[in-house]
Amino acid sequence: MLNNLSIKSRLIFVIGFLSALLVMSGVIGLTSLGTTNDAMKSVYEDRVVALGQLEKISALINRNQILVAETVSGQLSAFPEDISLVDKRVTEIKNVIGEIDTVWKAYMSTKLTPKEVELAKQLDEHRRSYGRNGLLPAIAALSGHDFQQAGEVLQGPMKESYPSVRNSAEALIALQLDVAKQEFEAAQSRFATVRMVSIAVILIGLTLAAVIGLWLIRAITGPLNDAVRVAESVAEGDLTQQIDVRSSDETGKLMSAMQAMNASLVNIVSQVRTGTETISVASREIASGNQDLSNRTESQASSLEETASSMEE
Repeated sequence: MLNNLSIKSRLIFVIGFLSALLVMSGVIGLTSLGTTNDAMKSVYEDRVVALGQLEKISALINRNQILVAETVSGQLSAFPEDISLVDKRVTEIKNVIGEIDTVWKAYMSTKLTPKEVELAKQLDEHRRSYGRNGLLPAIAALSGHDFQQAGEVLQGPMKESYPSVRNSAEALIALQLDVAKQEFEAAQSRFATVRMVSIAVILIGLTLAAVIGLWLIRAITGPLNDAVRVAESVAEGDLTQQIDVRSSDETGKLMSAMQAMNASLVNIVSQVRTGTETISVASREIASGNQDLSNRTESQASSLEETASSMEE
């Protein structure tokens, strides 16, 4: 069946196969690059950025804790600070609270895993409890310049609720690192898989290309070599060559034409040989007739001479 395929069809098949192999390799590579790019984007936008946001929130909460502590210690010391510094710190604490809310909203807009949603909810509850029971009462006391009350809040509700906020923030930060590690390991696994698939595709493609190429070369050069052999034999006058037609493709049609040509030449030579023999026979018959005619002419001439001699006597 394959031998009956035309050379054109075989070439189209080979080119199509190699093109498909090239497209497959390109698709695998582009898909891998796209997946890796998405993974890198996710690690940056949902992990690195989120990690920075959580670190900033934790630092801002610590900043408010420090500001309250500095203000209380500055006013309850033997040499109290200027009261204007208290109002300035209170304003700064309020600004920090607003900044924390802004960063928190930005963090919550990132892509969160189910576990991360749970931890984020816990952090938000602890943060609000810390603000409601500790920080806001401390701000109110500092705003009213009741530094004794502010100190009691600092040492009481703020000190008691702050560890929960810190631990929740640290748990979220640790989760970001764990998820980023999982993304990295998944990317490494995809790389190994794509590498193995690419190597397998290349090896299979090279093997098939070599097999198909060898098959195509033999299918083309074999009949052409036979045709050249027959043509050379005919040129040397040998019309006894055996011509086998093994396919119906272009080379098969060529061999069929060579076979017909050889048979035609054999027929022509046979006809020429027959004609030559006929001419030879005819020539011999003409020569024999001429000899008979010559003999009869000589005989008649001799008879006439004898008759003439008799009449003279």
